[in-house]
Amino acid sequence: MNRTFVSLGAWLAFVAVALGAFGTHSLRGKISDANLDVWHTAVQYHLFHAVALIAVGLVAAHANNKLIRNAGWLFVAGIAVFGGSLYTLALTDVKVLGAITPLGGLCFLGGWACLAVGASKS
Repeated sequence: MNRTFVSLGAWLAFVAVALGAFGTHSLRGKISDANLDVWHTAVQYHLFHAVALIAVGLVAAHANNKLIRNAGWLFVAGIAVFGGSLYTLALTDVKVLGAITPLGGLCFLGGWACLAVGASKS
């Protein structure tokens, strides 16, 4: 499982950097400044949690338990839901998508809690 999380985290970080560059170079002037800020918030959380996913993979090499694995999958879900809803909101300006974003934030919080407890149990 540790290789899966390290590899997935690295690929998700790659995508975050690409989306950050896309936002900076291709979206400026095409979407509102407020939506560009939303885009950059999505990139920031996406990249941060991709790196956290790599950390989960490294921790799993020494403390591979269910909580550590749950942390990894919660980070993946958080990137998909939190980031995905904000990326889509920034591009479409469909405000109802903002109601989905907190679910991704809860995934991030759950991931951090699982990582903390799972690491302390090993």
